[in-house]
Amino acid sequence: MKPFAAIYSTFLQRAYDQVVHDVAIQSLPVRFAMDRAGLVGADGPTHAGSFDIAYLGTLPNFVLMAAADEVELMHMVATQVAINDRPSALRYPRGEASVSNGRLSEPRSKSARAGCYAKGHPSQSFPMAHACACLARAERLSGYGLSASVADARFAKPLDLDLVSRLAREHEVLITIEEAPSAASAPR
Repeated sequence: MKPFAAIYSTFLQRAYDQVVHDVAIQSLPVRFAMDRAGLVGADGPTHAGSFDIAYLGTLPNFVLMAAADEVELMHMVATQVAINDRPSALRYPRGEASVSNGRLSEPRSKSARAGCYAKGHPSQSFPMAHACACLARAERLSGYGLSASVADARFAKPLDLDLVSRLAREHEVLITIEEAPSAASAPR
């Protein structure tokens, strides 16, 4: 049996003491699936999972990840199933996901490698989630003659330090984006 706790991100925040003492310190392989992570719009600020990266990222032994789309979400659930020596948390936003292409789910590497979707120069966007919205913004910047790379961090903990170091060496500016609205709701 592999325990999964599916919960709104903001409700997990209310159980923080239990997460610290009953899961993190003991390094138990509890898998948290956190719905409504980030800004949730119509649910209002009391139901927004705005603080989960901050409060879980500081805890010992945690793996903290976010999926850019439905396919990545399936892979990350498979990753959680494979993690048997520590707790993990998977954040995902409220709303509909993109349609799956039917690929089988495979665990992501424990090394938490990030994905690089688009390469440009001189600025860099490094989102934790919502890579599609960041790609739309990079495309918009290209209309102004500005080139931007977009890398999807996927894991807030552990960070892919090799990629972050390489991007810092290759780009003049790094911009981190923790939450991004959908491309459809972006101001024009």
